[in-house]
Amino acid sequence: METLAQIKRPTKAEQKVAIESYSALASVLTLLKAEETEIEIEETHERIRIPLRALQLLSEILKAMSEGKPMSIVPVAAEVTTQKAAEILGCSRPHLIKLLEEGKIAFTKVGKHRRILLEDVITYKQQMKEEQRKHIIDIMNFDEEIGLYDS
Repeated sequence: METLAQIKRPTKAEQKVAIESYSALASVLTLLKAEETEIEIEETHERIRIPLRALQLLSEILKAMSEGKPMSIVPVAAEVTTQKAAEILGCSRPHLIKLLEEGKIAFTKVGKHRRILLEDVITYKQQMKEEQRKHIIDIMNFDEEIGLYDS
């Protein structure tokens, strides 16, 4: 799995191709009804059967690339190291270990090493963002009550 530092933004040339490809693929996807379809590689004339869901995922990738967003595909059930999880959360590894030991994020031990499901890390990150949003709203409401913030 790539580390976050290795994931690069698409180049301008890649963005341009992604914009054109996304438009074409998105319009074709609306017409497809079968669970699998065939695509043809123009250069080799090779035909490949591909699941519809894979084409939909390709469409999402092209859309993100066309917007200049960096992309990475990781299986949802993938396990990550504590260092990788800390990078994803934007915290130090010791802080992450503390979260694990407090039971805030589930993990398993493989020998002496802790492994965390990527899905659990992302869920925790989303929960923290939601909690931060609620705290900001509470602070704004308190400031309004005491007259520090005019709406």
